[in-house]
Amino acid sequence: MAAGRLSFRNITALAPMVRVGTLPMRLLALDYGADVVYCEELIDMKMAQCQRVVNEVLQTVDFVAPDDRVMFRTCDREKDRVVFQMGTADPDRALTVARLVEKDVAAIDVNMGCPKEYSTKGGMGAALLSNPDKIEAILRKLVAGVSVPVTCKIRILPSLEETVGLVQRIEKTGVAAVAVHGRFKEERPRHPVHCDYIQAVAQAVSIPVIANGGSLDLVKTHANIEEFRKVTGASSVMLGRAAMWNMSVFSSQGPDPVEKVMDEYLKYAIRYDNHAFNTKYCLCQMLRDKVESPLGKQVQAAQTNAEISVAFGLQEFYLQMQEELQARRDSLQSDSQPDRPIIDGDVTTMAVKFERRKYPPQITPKMFLLEWSRKEKLEQPLYETVQRSQDRAFQSTVTVAGRKYRSSLWEKSKKFAEQAAAIVCLRVLGIPEGHIGEKDSSLVCKRKREGKMNGSAEEEQRKKRHLADTQQETETTKTMASGDHNKPELL
Repeated sequence: MAAGRLSFRNITALAPMVRVGTLPMRLLALDYGADVVYCEELIDMKMAQCQRVVNEVLQTVDFVAPDDRVMFRTCDREKDRVVFQMGTADPDRALTVARLVEKDVAAIDVNMGCPKEYSTKGGMGAALLSNPDKIEAILRKLVAGVSVPVTCKIRILPSLEETVGLVQRIEKTGVAAVAVHGRFKEERPRHPVHCDYIQAVAQAVSIPVIANGGSLDLVKTHANIEEFRKVTGASSVMLGRAAMWNMSVFSSQGPDPVEKVMDEYLKYAIRYDNHAFNTKYCLCQMLRDKVESPLGKQVQAAQTNAEISVAFGLQEFYLQMQEELQARRDSLQSDSQPDRPIIDGDVTTMAVKFERRKYPPQITPKMFLLEWSRKEKLEQPLYETVQRSQDRAFQSTVTVAGRKYRSSLWEKSKKFAEQAAAIVCLRVLGIPEGHIGEKDSSLVCKRKREGKMNGSAEEEQRKKRHLADTQQETETTKTMASGDHNKPELL
């Protein structure tokens, strides 16, 4: 194997697991000692539609679908150790996807073992096991067409001879390794792993064989990894559920409490803006039989990473990370965006941010724009806001008098994005926006400027008067009830 290319000999790997093999879990596995990490299986047709996007805020590379979903996210930390696993049944489409991601990953793997419907549909996953010609065509196309190593992951066939024969055909395609899950495609994790099949395959080929499937029976601690490797005769070991339950199984220093592992995972999930529902799923897998504990119920009830961070006492970390990401976002945007109006299609844009501290509590640019529209007898400003999937930031476009205005910078909330759009409109039109120190205008009258403040004071006085009146009425009622109302009033 050429220098610098990933080797699959004498390694421990994090197995590809749907909904688990996302970036935070992969980085956690590397922290605990895994040599190689596989992403979850990603379907070729979905990936082929993706665009490669450099996310400078998160410092990641994102592969973004047309609907703005991030299908695959990676970063420099794992670049030389992450294996991209795809589900495919078409050699040409497989090559298209492999070429899309090859500069950002260490190897390409084809899933030929998953027995579940989402994978076998269309002839992918374990369905390929009954079509060795297609297996060979896909692998040969990939090996010849990309610059990184190509591997595949299979399940065992009904007989030892068939299994060995298939892997020998796979070896001839030029792949760098083959991972063997030691179960038949109709078997599930509760069934014992067939170590003898993996051993037979390892003895029959010269490429590295990666043993998989021992999590329930054989691998419960780090020491068991080497035992599993020896009993199967494999070059390497791949762990799925054992790692999912407690990633410190990869650590030669011994296991960490699962509570610590969850904390470390959640920090990565927050740092890389992992989707909250994926974060919840992974944490619930780690909780296992404690998923109905108070902590488990709190995690299940959470809807955002912010709420999950509260459950684990990491709210300060969450807020600190949000501040860091926002500062990076602001810096990148201010460096790259001009502060003069630019025509973008039918929209006038400027690099403007809404900074709340620059405006009085009771005044906003949206208020000024609304009052100006009323004064000019125009329709009320119309705001259309979108959210960016990479970092969940917002951008709004306001339409006034048939023309559109938008800030080219993205904001942390929908409300701030609308205010920024209003500022762009006001500045382009040369209309006051209400910031502190700005000369008074007739757009928002003094009563409105001070209305909320005065209104609050008046409301407070009204409440005090009502309380005093109520107390007086109560005292009068008590006096009348005692018969004192017949007594002469003292002067």
